[in-house]
Amino acid sequence: MKNWYSTSALVFLAVLFLALTMLSGAWLTGLRLDLTENRLYTLSPGTLNLLDDIDEPITLEFFFSEGASSDLPMVRNFARRVQELLDEMALRADGGLVIRRVDPRPFSEDEDRATLLGLEGVPVGPGGESLYLGVVGTNLVDGREVLPFISPAREAFLEYELARMVYILSRPVRPRVGLISGLPMEGGMDFQTGRPLEPWAIYEEIHELFDVETIALEASALPDDIDVLVLVHPRGLSETLLGEIETFALEGGRLLAFLDPFAETDPGPDPADPMGALTADRHSSLGPLLEGWGVDFSTEEFVADLGQALQVTLQQGQPPVRHAGILGVTQANMNRDDVVTGELEIINMASVGRIHLIDQSPLVLEPLLTSSRSAGLLDTERLRTLADPGQLADEVVPTGDQFVLAARLSGEVEAVIAEGAASGRVDAILVADADFLADRYWVERQRFFGTTLLEPFANNADFVVNAIDNLLGNADLIAVRSRGTSTRPFTLVDELRRAAEQSLRATEQRLEAELAETERRLNELQQARADADLSVLTAEQEAEIDRFIAQRLDIRRQLRQVRRDLDRDIEALGTRIKMVNIGLMPLLVTVFALILAWRRRQAFSRRRKEVQA
Repeated sequence: MKNWYSTSALVFLAVLFLALTMLSGAWLTGLRLDLTENRLYTLSPGTLNLLDDIDEPITLEFFFSEGASSDLPMVRNFARRVQELLDEMALRADGGLVIRRVDPRPFSEDEDRATLLGLEGVPVGPGGESLYLGVVGTNLVDGREVLPFISPAREAFLEYELARMVYILSRPVRPRVGLISGLPMEGGMDFQTGRPLEPWAIYEEIHELFDVETIALEASALPDDIDVLVLVHPRGLSETLLGEIETFALEGGRLLAFLDPFAETDPGPDPADPMGALTADRHSSLGPLLEGWGVDFSTEEFVADLGQALQVTLQQGQPPVRHAGILGVTQANMNRDDVVTGELEIINMASVGRIHLIDQSPLVLEPLLTSSRSAGLLDTERLRTLADPGQLADEVVPTGDQFVLAARLSGEVEAVIAEGAASGRVDAILVADADFLADRYWVERQRFFGTTLLEPFANNADFVVNAIDNLLGNADLIAVRSRGTSTRPFTLVDELRRAAEQSLRATEQRLEAELAETERRLNELQQARADADLSVLTAEQEAEIDRFIAQRLDIRRQLRQVRRDLDRDIEALGTRIKMVNIGLMPLLVTVFALILAWRRRQAFSRRRKEVQA
C-alpha cells in the first residue's frame, strides 16, 4: 500500500509539472524576469514608448555569419545578445516589428544582398571569409536604415542604435535642421590674399548627412518645418528672432548651441579691416534667454587648463609651447555614459567658456565635456593681446574644480522673451566654444590627384554629428542612454594586470632613461674622437657598448620576470576560483545537508521519546 501511494504521488507530480509547463507557455508568454546586474534584458521606458508608437510594420533583418564565427565565441555571444534584444523589442511592439535572421553564407545570394544593402563584411580566419554582423531596417514606403557592422565594443549603445533605427523608420518625413551661424562656415573670400575660402569641413559634412536650411543672422522668423536648430556663435540677433528661438524650444524643438566667450575665428564686422577685428566684440550672445532659463555663461572669462593644454607652434623653427587656452579634452573628461560622447577619444577646443546653473534654476545639467582639475579662469581680454601663450601657464591659478565645457540641459522653464508663450520643456545641448568647429582644430585637408581628402586628428565633427543625430529623436529617444554590457570581467584579475602593467611601465621607463644616458655618453665619445687617440677612444666606446648590452639584457630579464609574475598571479587566482567553484561550494552544500539531517534526526528522537513517555 505504501509503495502504491509513493507511485501515485510521483505520477501526480509529473502530471502537475507538465500541466504547469503548458499553462505557462500559454499564459505567461509576455512575463519576463531580469535578474542581471545591469538590467540587460529590460528595455528602457523610452524604447517602450517608441515601440508603442509604431503605426505601420517595420522589418529588421539581422545579418550574422554563423559559419565564419564558429571559432569566435565572444562574437557569437554578442550576436546572441543582439538577437535577444531584437526579440524582446518585437515582443513589446505587439506585431509592429518583424524580425528576420539571415545567414549570409559565402558566395550565396544572401551575401550578395548584404553587400548591396551596405553591410560591411570583416575578413576573419586564414581563408579571409567575411563575417557579417549588422542590421537592415525597412518600412512600407521604401525607407531603409542600415547598421553596417555592430561592434561588440559598442554594446553599451546597442539599444540606442536599434531604437534610433525604429524611430527614423516610423517617421514618414525626413527631419530638417536649421542653422544660424555668425562664423564664415560656408566659406567666402580672404580679403588679405584675394582668394576664395573653402567651406568648413563640418559645414559640408552636416549638409551631406542632414537636410539643412541656413537662416541669416538678420532673419526675423524661423522656418516652420525644422526639428533641430543649430546656433553657431550667435550675435546681434533681434529680439524678435530671440523670441522665435524661445518659442521653438518651448514647443518641443531641440537646440544645439555653440557659444564662445572669445571667438578667434570671428572675422569681425568688416573682414576687409583686420585692424578693426582687434577691437571688435568676439563673444556670442543670446540676449536674456540663457539667464532667464537659469544658465550662467560668462563672456568675460575663459577656462585655462594646465592638465589638457595642447602644444602649439608659433613660428616655424621654434619649439612648440603649451597653450593653456587651447585644450585637448580626452576621454577622462568626457561623459562615457552619454551617446554623444561615449565613443569619442579627443576633442580640441580653443578659448572655451564654462557653463553652470544659477541658484533655483529649473533645468537639469548633465556634463558632456569638462576641464581637468588643473584649470582656472582668466580674463578673455588677455587673449586679445596674447603674444606668448606660455605666459598663461604662469597666470592661471587652478581651483581644483572641473569646469563644464559642454552640457545637456533639460527641464520645464517659463517664457522669458516670447510674449504670450506658455511654459514648456527645454531639451538642448550647449557648448561653450564655437572655434572648435573650424578645420584647423580637428582636420587636415590633403590634395590627392585633384581630390581633397579629409584626415581628422580629433573627434570634433563626430561630436557635432552625434549631437544633431541624438537631438533629432524625440524625448523618448533622447532618454535612451547607454546600457551595461553583458561582459562580466574578473575585477581581481584586472587589478592584478593593472598593477603588473604599472610595474612594467616603470621598468620600461628606467630602460629608456638608461638608454638615453648611454646614447649621450656615446655622442660625447664620438665628438671627442676627432681630437683624441682613436684606438683608446674606440676601446672606451666598445666598453661602453658592452656595458649597455649587459644592462639591456638585465632589463629584459626583469621585464620577462614581471610578465611571469603576472601570469603566475593570474593563474593562482584562477586556481583559487576553480577551487571555490568546484570544491568549496559542494562542500558547503554537503555540510548544510549534514546539519539539516542531524537536526531532523534530533527532532525525530525527541518526538519518539515523547511518544514513549
